[in-house]
Amino acid sequence: MRFRNSLKSRLAISYLIIIIVTLVITDIALASVLRSYFNSNVRDTLYNQLSVATDTYSRYYADDTLEQNVANDEDAFWRQSSAMVQIISLEGNVLLDSTGNRPEGVLEADDVQLALSGSSGSTIYTHAVTGEKLMAVSKPLYSNNEIVGILRFITSLRGVESSMSVIIMNFVIFGVAVIIISTFISNILGMRFIRPIEKLTKTAEIMATGNYNVVSVKMHEDEIGKLSDTLNHMASEIKKKEELKNDFISSVSHELRTPLTSIKGWAVTLKDPSTDYALLEQGLDIISNESDRLKSMVDELLDFSKFVSGKIALEKEDIDVRALFDFLQHHMENRANREKKKLIIEKEEDMGTIYADINRLKQVFINLLDNSFKFTKEGEGEISVRMNRHRGGVDFIVEDNGTGISQTDIKNVKEKFYKGKTSSSSNGIGLSICDEIALLHGGELIIESEVDEGTKITLRLSQGA
Repeated sequence: MRFRNSLKSRLAISYLIIIIVTLVITDIALASVLRSYFNSNVRDTLYNQLSVATDTYSRYYADDTLEQNVANDEDAFWRQSSAMVQIISLEGNVLLDSTGNRPEGVLEADDVQLALSGSSGSTIYTHAVTGEKLMAVSKPLYSNNEIVGILRFITSLRGVESSMSVIIMNFVIFGVAVIIISTFISNILGMRFIRPIEKLTKTAEIMATGNYNVVSVKMHEDEIGKLSDTLNHMASEIKKKEELKNDFISSVSHELRTPLTSIKGWAVTLKDPSTDYALLEQGLDIISNESDRLKSMVDELLDFSKFVSGKIALEKEDIDVRALFDFLQHHMENRANREKKKLIIEKEEDMGTIYADINRLKQVFINLLDNSFKFTKEGEGEISVRMNRHRGGVDFIVEDNGTGISQTDIKNVKEKFYKGKTSSSSNGIGLSICDEIALLHGGELIIESEVDEGTKITLRLSQGA
């Protein structure tokens, strides 16, 4: 069962089937052509002998009737042939048979019928008694330009059949030899094809255990070579993703530990009965703020998990864009004042509506604005939010004059777990979540940036978002 299921065996069997079918068809065609060739030679020989005999009869024996010539035992005109001879009257009677027989039904033979019509004819038939294959050729006998009878030569095809048997046997022996040689060659060729695949399989099995340092050796510049390159590229990408994941876990662990450490520290401090009211109030505020920050991080992780598993369902409704922009200004204004950064939210009286999930859109904007605040300098930072309607839908643009993103990073910032190289970079899932939300709305997140020039991020939603 294992042999039949292996690719090597399937290749070998496929080659053998093709070779066997080709040999059978070739042998049948050659046998048919050779049989036809041999029969044609026999027929031509009989026709030549028959033509000489009928010409001789017309010249030297046409003065007497056919019956008289037979009765007088005039056989010189046909005696030169080694074939069996029949002389047939127009009524279908066999006047002479060189074997001494008087067969019946000769008149119905195809060759005889053709001879009666004035042309030559031939037929191949099997002897009713012996089962031997015979060939008969017939030609009319003329006297004074009138058909007076039929001269028929008959010969055995035993020699042809014997030669054909030898030839077919040689074909069979040759075919068996070809099959044996082909099996050997196909096995060698199969190994050439299979060996790289077996090596790829072993490499893939090692990778499946978690070892991505193994390298698949490329043996040829072909499809299997491309597969080897693809496998190596996949291993490289998985290693990168593993590194990103480990960095992400480390980053998240650190970010979760910071508020927990603060909460625990203040909890211990506040247990002291001598703590005055002002310190108590300050400690409780810090615990509350750190708890909110911790909840925000956990919510973000839960959202990320839902996006990865595809379990996020949007709750779309008609959203007043002006109300959304008012919310953003109210939510981020205090931070802008605190960090001495300029926040510009471009609003109009009537900004229309869009069909989207309001909570997810707020999540996107808050995440984008949070990044802008992180990467702009205090006292110099300028952050703007604006809307641009067009025929295809609507663009929401968040732009800042911050540190910007390098071209190397910009290709990867939307990937899961990817974390930039700057100290302000967070856990690496914020932009990934924003991108997923944009895609769920049938839109896209477009990032344009230059180092030290700032960043422009466009949330593009289609008309039917």
